Amino acid sequence: MLTFHRSAGGREDVIAVAPETLVIGGWAGRDEAAIRHHIEELAAIGVPRPSSVPVYYRVAAALLTQAPVLTVLGPDTSGEAEPVLVALADGLWLGLGSDHTDRKAETTGIALSKQLCGKPVAAGLWRLDEVEPHWDELILRAHAVIDGERVLYQEGRLSALRTPGDLMARRPDGPGLPPGTVMFGGTLGAIGGIRPAARFEMELEDPVRGRRLSHAYDVAVLPVVA
Repeated sequence: MLTFHRSAGGREDVIAVAPETLVIGGWAGRDEAAIRHHIEELAAIGVPRPSSVPVYYRVAAALLTQAPVLTVLGPDTSGEAEPVLVALADGLWLGLGSDHTDRKAETTGIALSKQLCGKPVAAGLWRLDEVEPHWDELILRAHAVIDGERVLYQEGRLSALRTPGDLMARRPDGPGLPPGTVMFGGTLGAIGGIRPAARFEMELEDPVRGRRLSHAYDVAVLPVVA
């Protein structure tokens, strides 16, 4: 069960949600050059290139978490900030999440790697139709604590990613999102390359309305025992 603080039309409320379906949209960039860059970025660490673009990975909805600590197995995982679409009974909402992934397992199978890590999501939601008109102006940003230093890990406008309407229309299950569905909408390239971190901080900034969604989590690493 997740708890979201929603903002729409100048009003706010709190809602408890039990998502039924989780979809991870991969290679969802609008710019083909940026897509190639991210594909090559992953290929550099041994991740197979995708069979199609975009790709829609199905993973267990139980992986969604709002906990302040994410426990992972081994030192080869990393986060990546993404816009997140949340389909509720009263329509579509925009949130923020991290597609935290096991990079070592990713070299064997991307779908497997997606299933091995929890997917942190922020507690805030914005009504999608309030931000769609200025989608390209939204800014996605992430910082990571690596070797004790907090560094800028990702930053860019959502103009680099497919719009929600475009991404939903391309789904093999049909256009739109049924209520109870959460869909991650793609990510931006990592500044300095993909690498693990002890802490991951992410935010989605709406400069038009002057607001932000944010979430941060520490990464607890369990030892790999043969």
